[in-house]
Parts: sequence; C-alpha cells; structure tokens
Amino acid sequence: MTSAYHAKYFAYELTKRCPSDSVGKLAASLADAQVDLNPHQIDAALFAFRSPLSKGAILADEVGLGKTIEAAILLSQKWAERKRKLLIIVPANLRKQWNQELADKFFLPSAILETRTFNEQIKQGNLNPFNRDEIVICSYHFARNKDAYIRQVNWNLVVIDEAHRLRNVYKPSNRIANAIKNAVAPFPKVLLTATPLQNSMLELFGLVSVVDEYTFGDLKSFKAQFSTLSSEKDFADLKARLRPVCQRTLRRQVLEYVPYTNRKAIVQEFFPTDEEQKLYDLVSDYLQRQNLFALPASQRQLMTLILRKLLASSTFAISGTLGALSVKLETIARDQAPPELKLEEVASDYETVDEAEDEWRDDDAAQKSERAYTADELNQMEAEIIDLKKFQALAQSIVKNSKGEVLLAALKRGFAAATGKGAQQKAIIFTESTRTQEYLRGLLEQTEYAGRIVLFNGSNTDAKSKEIYRSWLKRHEGTDRVTGSPSADMRAALVDYFRDEAMIMIATEAAAEGINLQFCSLVLNYDLPWNPQRIEQRIGRCHRYGQKCDVVVVNFLNKANAADQRVYQLLDEKFKLFDGVFGASDEVLGAIESGVDFEKRIIDIYQTCRSPEQIEFNFNALQKDLEQQIDEQMQQTRRKLLENFDEEVHEKLRLKNRESSDYLGKFDNWLWQLTQYYLRDCAEFEKSRKSFLLTKNPFPEEHINAGPYRSGRNVEDANLYRIGHPLAQRIVEECKSMILRPAQLIFKYTGAGKNISILEPLTGKSGWLCIRNLTVSSFEIEDWLLFAGVATDGTEVDAEQCQRMFSLNAVESPQLSLNPDKASRARMESQLALQEQAVLTRLSEKNAQFFELEMEKLEGWAGDLKEGLEHELKEIDREIKEAKREAQLASSLESKVGFHKRIKELEARRAEKRRGLFEAQDAVDTRKDSLLSEIEARLQQGLVKEEIFSVQWKIE
Repeated sequence: MTSAYHAKYFAYELTKRCPSDSVGKLAASLADAQVDLNPHQIDAALFAFRSPLSKGAILADEVGLGKTIEAAILLSQKWAERKRKLLIIVPANLRKQWNQELADKFFLPSAILETRTFNEQIKQGNLNPFNRDEIVICSYHFARNKDAYIRQVNWNLVVIDEAHRLRNVYKPSNRIANAIKNAVAPFPKVLLTATPLQNSMLELFGLVSVVDEYTFGDLKSFKAQFSTLSSEKDFADLKARLRPVCQRTLRRQVLEYVPYTNRKAIVQEFFPTDEEQKLYDLVSDYLQRQNLFALPASQRQLMTLILRKLLASSTFAISGTLGALSVKLETIARDQAPPELKLEEVASDYETVDEAEDEWRDDDAAQKSERAYTADELNQMEAEIIDLKKFQALAQSIVKNSKGEVLLAALKRGFAAATGKGAQQKAIIFTESTRTQEYLRGLLEQTEYAGRIVLFNGSNTDAKSKEIYRSWLKRHEGTDRVTGSPSADMRAALVDYFRDEAMIMIATEAAAEGINLQFCSLVLNYDLPWNPQRIEQRIGRCHRYGQKCDVVVVNFLNKANAADQRVYQLLDEKFKLFDGVFGASDEVLGAIESGVDFEKRIIDIYQTCRSPEQIEFNFNALQKDLEQQIDEQMQQTRRKLLENFDEEVHEKLRLKNRESSDYLGKFDNWLWQLTQYYLRDCAEFEKSRKSFLLTKNPFPEEHINAGPYRSGRNVEDANLYRIGHPLAQRIVEECKSMILRPAQLIFKYTGAGKNISILEPLTGKSGWLCIRNLTVSSFEIEDWLLFAGVATDGTEVDAEQCQRMFSLNAVESPQLSLNPDKASRARMESQLALQEQAVLTRLSEKNAQFFELEMEKLEGWAGDLKEGLEHELKEIDREIKEAKREAQLASSLESKVGFHKRIKELEARRAEKRRGLFEAQDAVDTRKDSLLSEIEARLQQGLVKEEIFSVQWKIE
C-alpha cells in the first residue's frame, strides 16, 4: 500500500540536508548508532557546530557521560556527508578503544597510525599516510612527531580526546601541545575533556585558543582581564565568552536518563614465600644499581617500570624477560654494539609495551654513540650476564606463586559479593603479562571452573581461542556480523563466548580497551597498574552504561611490601577508584593528566627508597603534592564558570529527548516504508516487527548478504538493517531517482485507524498536489521540501495537509485527466513561492544572528588586544610619573641626571608603544575586515529548485 510516490518522497526526506542546529542534521548518524543515545549526548553533538561559523567546541561533560559517543556522532555525520578527512588524537592507551567503538557502534572504518604502520604506508608509496580514506587515529606523541604531515591534509574534523593535555599550550616550552595546536589550527575541531580548568585560569585560555584564536585576545590581555576574576562583571564576561565554545553536563543532571550502579572493593592479601622474597630483593637491588649495561640510559626508566611490573605479576613473567635481557647483553658484548634495546623483544609478554614506549618516550634523550668497550667494561658486562642468569634460574625454580595460591579464595569472595547483588557468575581477571595469563589458566583448569575459561589478549593464538573463532565465523556466516577483519572478529567471538558460555575471562590489558562487558560484574586486578587511568579503564569495561548490578572489584595486595601497600592506599583513598557510584573524580584524573608522570613518581620511589622510613616519607610527599594539585578554590571557580543551573539543563534535555525521539521515529518509519516498497518482490516481511528475509539480491552487482535482516540494538541473529547499510543506501538512491508515470493516488483514510483531524475536511475530495525540493547555499547548504495542493473545488490544501496525506496508505489509479488546470497550477505556484520566501526570510534572520554572534566575538577579541596595549601604556605613564617625582626629590645633581636619563628612556619606550598601539589597532581592524569579507562571501545565497513530482490525489 506504499506507492512509488510515497517512496520517492521518503527518499528525499531521508537524504535532505538540515541546518546545523537541527536534530535532523544528525538523523542518519543517530539512527545508525548501536548504542542507546541519551539527550545530553545529542545536545552536545549539536552544540559543537550549532553555528555554521563555529570553529568547534570543548565538550566537557563529567567522566562517564559518553564524550566519545558525542564525538562519534559528529564523525558519523561527517562520514555520511562524504567529508571523510577525519583525525582523532588520543592518549596511546585509548587508540584501540576508539578504533573498536567506532567500528562496533557507528560502523566507521578507522586506522591506527603508529611508527610501524606509518613506515609500511611510506614503503607502499603513500607519501603522506595521514591522507587516506579511513578515519585516522594517532597518539599525542605521534602527532607531535609527524605534525608536518598532519598540516598537509585538509581535515574536515579533528577530535582531540583527553584534551586537558593541551591546557598549558600558552607556554612556549610545551612542545607537544604547541606542535599539535599549530598543525590542526585551520581545521574544525572538537576537544574532549572532563577537566578544562584544573589549576589556573590560563589553562582555560590555552584550551580555548586551540579551538578558536578569536574568543580572547592575547595572553597578556587575558591575564590582565581574567586571571584574578576580582569582580562579578569579569565573571559574567568570561562566562559569556565561554558559552558558545564550551559545554559541560554533570552526572547528577542526567540521572533521569542514565542509571548508575555502585562499586564495591575487596582486598585479597597474600604473603610471598622466602624464595619469592629473595627473587624480589635480588632483582630490586639489580635495578637500583647505578650503571646497567643491559638497559640504555634513554630507556632505563621505562624498562625498570616494566621489569618491576613483571616481577610483581609472577615468577613466570619475570623469568622470560630476565632470560631475554641476558641473551641481549651477550650479543652486545660479542658484537661490541651499543645497547639498542627493542622493548618488544625483551618484554614480549608485556602487551602494552608499544603504548608505554610512546607515552614515556623522551625525544630529546641523548643517544649513546657507538664505541668499543674497554676490557674492564666487558668484565663488568660478563658479571651482569651471570647475575641475570642466576636471577632467571631462581625464578624458574619457583613453581608455586603465593598470589596465585589465593586466587581461588579471591574468586569465591568476589562471586559471593557479586551474586548477592543479583549478578551472574561472570568474572574478568586482569594481568599485565601473557605468561602470567597462561599460568592462571593452568591453575583454574584444575578447579571447578575447568572448561569455562576464556583467554583474551592481543594475539589470541591459543588453540581454544582459534576454535571459538572458527565456530563464531561459521555461526555468523553470510551476515554482516562478520566484518572481514580477523582481529575485530576474534574480539567479538571471544566476548560472545564469555557472555554465553564461559564463567571467567583471563585478560591482558588488551581487554581494557574497546570491549563492553556490561553482563559481567566482577573485576579482579590480579596485577594492579600504577596508572589510575588504566585502572579506571579496566573497571569501566564492566562499570558502564547498561550495567544492571553493582560491580565488585578485587585487588591483590602483597602485605610484605610497604611500597605496594602505599600505592594501593593512594589509588583507593585519594583516587577513589574502587568504591562509590562514579569511580575516580574528574579533579583527580585531570590533575594527573595521562598518569605517566604519576607512574614516574612511583617508580622513582621504588628505585631510590631502601627502607620503610624512606618509602613512608616519599609517599607522604607525593600525597601532599597530589592534594595541592586538587585545589578546592579552583574547583569552585570551575563550577561557577562552566556549569548551568540544574533546572535549566533538565528542561533543555527533556525538550531534546522529545525532539530527537519524534524525528527518529519518523526517520525510521520512512526507511521501513521505502524498504517494503522496493523489496516487495525480493523479501518476505514480518508485520509484527521490523524485520525481513531477503530472498533475492536486487543489486546483483554488489555483495549483499541474503537471509534475515532486522533493525534495532544488539542484533546478533540477523543482518543489522540501518540507513547506512549498503542495501538501504542503494534503495534510497534508486527511489530518489525514479521517474514516475502520471497517476492518481487514492489515499485510504476511512478505516485506517488513524485520527488525523487536518485531513478530515478533505475526505471524499480530490485534487492535485506537488512537492518541490529547494536547496539553499549560504553559510551552509540546506534542503527544504515545499508542498502545495489544491482541491478540484478550488480549495487550497496547505503544506501540512499535503505532507500528512503520505502517512496514509494509498493505491495508484491511472486517470484520463492528470494535469491541473491553469488556475489550480497558478495557485500551487503561489503557495510554493510563499513557502520559498518564508524559508529565505527565516534563513536570513538566522544567519543574521550567527553573523552578530561572530562580530560580537571579533569585537571582544579586538577590544582585548587594544585594552592590553593601552594597559602597557598606562603602566609606562605611571613609571614616568614616579621617576619625575623621584627626580624632584633627588638631592644630588648626579642623581637628578640619572633620573632624567631614565625618564627619557621611558618616554622613548612610550612613544614606541604608542606607535605600536596604532599599528596594532590597524592590524586588528584589518583582520576584522578580512574576517568580515570572508563571512560576507559565504552569505551569498544560491538557490536550486527541483520538482520531485506532481500527482492527482483523492481521499476516501
């Protein structure tokens, strides 16, 4: 009962380009997303480019509210618009998570660029590996090192995650921040951070300047005006300046839409055996030696961290690395080569080694020059090799680990606590070593959990993982669940197996990135990272949106190690990672930025402290520094500047929720009616739910899976049907380009079960209607569908009545008289002309508002710069006045001459500054005029009109 006319109209609705501030702009992205989108996320995505003149935004929602989703909506929209030069700059440990979430939730292809993949692309002939057809993801350090390549790509959007790392960009000494800022300066960008303001108002200046250089003047004028915020007027002015560029939503404001569960911490204590303690002491003493041949100076700090983490993990983990180090050192001694240490060779089971190397890299570290070793050095090297082999032998002799022996008890305690809260019996155990992972699997296979264990790591080459993968591929053969990417499909297979069959997943850090385990409520940190953000990332796999139960977190603690105990105390009491509803606070995570500096402080304590008293003293100092970084007064300033009143936010979110639900309901309905029409001979549709069985491929030249299709969330037993699916895309294109034969549409209102009051006066009548697409090019390109209609009795049918007719079923009936008479045609043309004028007037008014806001911003920027220069002049005037007064009071001729000489110098400086002020004012005005001209050029409207169809209608 859907006609070709319905289908063509719906195709235009599905593809029309909407204004920046309309939910319709994001409709395709929102409809495709495989995640429950909350109104604050939609609002944030719209905020980022609400004005077509916007250069971007800072999205500063509190931790846990889905800033990644907000940015992904924008990336998805750009992708849908065929604007596909997209760059994401993130901390190294978040690269895989972004890559996976874009693929799983938004069907967006992305590539991680790092040194290895970059060099491979260069060898393949791609002279700029950043210039590609996928979304590019890279780390901060990599972006800094390759900034020249980034500049050469005309990016449609740049997303910068954990953007508080750039907040000190106003300092010339911050090389990474300045390199990234300059590389992406011309392009639209979105910055994501829960802590845009931590310790100084200048950080806010720095972050905002990355998005838009014209929000504030220069650093001097900002300091003069806003650094102290001594008056309410300054506060109000700063808040007004920030409002168009920064948006922040709080967790308490979205409780209506986002339910949160709690966290509960359990500590599993253990005491090492004498042999384990001996190994720890020997390796610890070795790492504290002043000179080590096995570890180059430039890598020593990172390698020390890795060795200490493996030592704490298990004897099996440290054993392999000690052996690899001794072999490496033997090679160095034999070849007389400087110690070039490839971390992935000597720490092959520490999977995050490449990310750690990226985060810890010191680009300015001196490289050791090649030289021959002296006989004495070779003797020392030989002694070091003997020590390493001795340590390895001791490690290999220890077959039982105290920590492993208490694992079963920890699991039972954890399960009791989790199931007592209504959770399933599912647990994920995190370790930092693949060797430890194998050891734990062996332990648990001898218990009641045998056969119900699955491993998850970066490679998953074990026999059981391969079997799970093959079975998963077979089960989903011929569906879109199979992406064709072996790594992505392996991850999906293992997560599905854990959810449906296994009880325990033993995972390395690879599982802390980009997988969602809301069905699991027990997390065991067998090895506890020292980086709080890594811990938050781990727990966040389970404690996230969609989790229905409280999450239990079990942490293992060595009671014989004073430093381990103090680290845990800091993570628990100061970072509050393990208890409560939200985990670590924004203030704390923001204070430590990437967490690497915190790790460096920890490793420094382990390396330099040899007594419990030293450990206590240094940890107290670290704790005090941390408390100073989290300044209560600055927290209050941030709240006052960046937060809106709850009631204001609640009302706005309710409105956004209704608006997006209504539009997406229509969008979904249009797609399904269109699909039913086009596939009527190629598919069998289920009436009860939106699903169909594709029996014949209507586009044989394209690979489109046969079999079942269904729309919605979490579709696993069918192909997921959505607007972005290749099948839907082709159907929309075909329907949009249909050439329709003349016909009469008979709309069925009586007995339709719908109450459409505006159509009731037209029941039993007939007439003509037409639809026209109006494309307006100005600040942005917008499509408007214009409707006009007339009844045969001369009554005009308004646009809403014409539009609502297509919510009714209809049948086509060829008629003899299909063209309206001249009078009816003239009336419809008049209606279309009036609608066109209304659209243009509305756009003109809206563009005038955008223009005013932009000019207001430029006036403020120009005023800041001029005020800064005038402030300097006033300061010189004050100095001249003071010098003259002192000259009058001077008693000796020599002093008077000295003061007058000083006055002359100051007056010369003042004259120079005055000339500078006039020149600067001219430069500011020139820049303002230039921007004005740019805006005026974009204001020129272009109009394109396209007739979609005219049809005779009748309502029965």
